[in-house]
Amino acid sequence: MDQVLVLQVQKGDKRAFDLLVLKYQHKIVALVNRFVKDPVAAQDVAQEAFIRAYRALVNFRGESAFYTWLYRIAVNTAKNYLVAKSRRPPATDLDADEAELLFQEQGLTEQATPENMLIRDQSHQQLMAALDGLSPPLREAITLREMDGMSYEAIAEMMETPIGTVRSRIHRAREMIVRQLQQQEDQYAKAAP
Repeated sequence: MDQVLVLQVQKGDKRAFDLLVLKYQHKIVALVNRFVKDPVAAQDVAQEAFIRAYRALVNFRGESAFYTWLYRIAVNTAKNYLVAKSRRPPATDLDADEAELLFQEQGLTEQATPENMLIRDQSHQQLMAALDGLSPPLREAITLREMDGMSYEAIAEMMETPIGTVRSRIHRAREMIVRQLQQQEDQYAKAAP
């Protein structure tokens, strides 16, 4: 479907690009939000990414999936925005909403009692700290797999890395996160009366 729309855009059909924007705008805005924490600025950066994609679409040869190509443009646009604003890219690719979704999917949220809310907040902070400790390649791989639900093949294509390397990075990231969370839990248990 994307390939057909891309070919139509390359032939001058602007409405076909509008369909691509409609299809991917939420994903791209969510992606940009991982870098640009200001929602208004993230919308602007996402729009700039689509503008850049539109201008570059004439050179798109279909060697990768359209979304993979668009993803790279969006990430680069977000990073360029941060550099222009004299800010560093974030230490983690996860935002609070995605981390909250992860906890919900794992069944870690229950009734909204003060105790459960405290546990949830502490778990969120521990997860974010564990992710902060990962190298950027490990963090990107685990985020694409666990948060975006992408296949190993799509991640390999997106990261321009062999699939074996992607599998290894995801495995190492999971191990490191589990180890970090276990260490935090052990420290908490020692500190408890």
